[in-house]
Amino acid sequence: MIKILGIVLTVVGMIGLILGIFGIFGSINIPGAWPFAIVGLIFFLSGIGIIKRKKDTDEV
Repeated sequence: MIKILGIVLTVVGMIGLILGIFGIFGSINIPGAWPFAIVGLIFFLSGIGIIKRKKDTDEV
């Protein structure tokens, strides 16, 4: 369960980072590209952290 959350956060973070970076540099016209990039970075780093630190079981 924890690994699934980490993978979902990582994928959502990658999508947010891609949209944010393309919006910042002008390839895609997205209003508010900076929040996409910042939230994407936060989700990506937290997802990677969960994947690296947690074991595959649900034990505490």
